[in-house]
Amino acid sequence: MNYLLVTGGAGFIGSNFVPYFLENNSDIHLVNLDALTYAGDLGNLKEVEDHDRYTFIKGDICDRELIEELFERFDFKGVIHFAAESHVDNSIANPDAFMQTNIIGTFNLIDVAKKWWMVGPGIYKEAYGNARFHHVSTDEVYGTLGKEGLFMEMTPYAPNSPYSASKASSDFIVRSYHHTYGMNVVTTNCSNNYGPKQHDEKLIPTIIRKALGGEEIPIYGDGSNIRDWLYVLDHCKGIALAYDKGVSGETYNIGGRNERNNLYIANKVCELLDAKHPKSSGSYKERITFVKDRAGHDFRYAIDASKIENELGWKADENFESGIEKTIDWYLNRYVEKENSSLA
Repeated sequence: MNYLLVTGGAGFIGSNFVPYFLENNSDIHLVNLDALTYAGDLGNLKEVEDHDRYTFIKGDICDRELIEELFERFDFKGVIHFAAESHVDNSIANPDAFMQTNIIGTFNLIDVAKKWWMVGPGIYKEAYGNARFHHVSTDEVYGTLGKEGLFMEMTPYAPNSPYSASKASSDFIVRSYHHTYGMNVVTTNCSNNYGPKQHDEKLIPTIIRKALGGEEIPIYGDGSNIRDWLYVLDHCKGIALAYDKGVSGETYNIGGRNERNNLYIANKVCELLDAKHPKSSGSYKERITFVKDRAGHDFRYAIDASKIENELGWKADENFESGIEKTIDWYLNRYVEKENSSLA
């Protein structure tokens, strides 16, 4: 049995990835290391907490001694690195945590892995010939787009927030360990994820939560900022594929080809809530309000996913309209069930 280290597996994307990966890799024991900060929730992993090939460890990737102890204990043959501070607003207010986790934490992980797996540049120890480090990143490292164009793997980096700058730094650290030491690494950069288990602070859960709570639904600026929306399970499938089949040293962009602006998202969510959980009168759309725009708010992100589609055979199974319906069903079950249980 080989042991795989997944960092940040109690977060949004990680907690969708862990059950998917366990179900599809019967020869791997997955160890989930998560610091359980505000964005990590073990409740997201109830379905695997008793799984015989799953171990949870509470800990911080900035704790190098802990990372070394875990490599000693489990003898990892692979790492899939999700753990990151990821909320742009928080990075503007408190950039320190982003620099620590996203830069120093990534360095700790890849440096410990290199020393455990390799004897020198380009030379792996015999038992670790197939060991791989997979770094999960974001399209925000590329900066912003105008009305035309798509981010490609060769697009120059131009991060515009402390969050995206810290992720760009971590991408470069991983790249350097491939080019300097010959490490077997792969990086994936994804577009905006949505789906079950996302933290309440993010756009779509915020819209749903505020609407159901009878509060105003805040939309930055005039709502014209555009994102390419990727259903989280499609992203997980792409990560698993790139980890398994990707070429060492390569980057793969994973995007949903579902560009929508924020106002469209708010209106679509409200329309579905009107149909699935109607108010006593009127529409949830009446609660949409516009608030002062975020500092340095990137106008548009959109990914060209041709490389992973053509070279590895990945494709998104959900378009935005099918994925958002599944998402709202999950959140309705969560929020309405919680509300009903509190009234009981």
